[in-house]
Amino acid sequence: MQIDDALLSKLEKLSYLEIAPDKREEIISQLSEIVSFVDNLSELDTTEMDPTFAMTDKGTQLREDKPSSAEEVSQSIIKNAPLSEDDFFIVPKIIE
Repeated sequence: MQIDDALLSKLEKLSYLEIAPDKREEIISQLSEIVSFVDNLSELDTTEMDPTFAMTDKGTQLREDKPSSAEEVSQSIIKNAPLSEDDFFIVPKIIE
């Protein structure tokens, strides 16, 4: 896949980003490097690989599911809110 100015413009529009004109060539170069790296991965022969291959056969270690609360964390979040009351965010009404 070739990254050109037209594709960069589409990506810019889709991502709602605005790329400065003096940075466009640098971004195109960086994206081209990323795409060529990913293209190299497609050259790997994976026919002998088990699709369910994992680095360990022990499975995922699980932890006990215990609810917990850190009062200082919730208070530090609430204090940054524009409006709050009784440990809840106050937001504008959107449904009438």
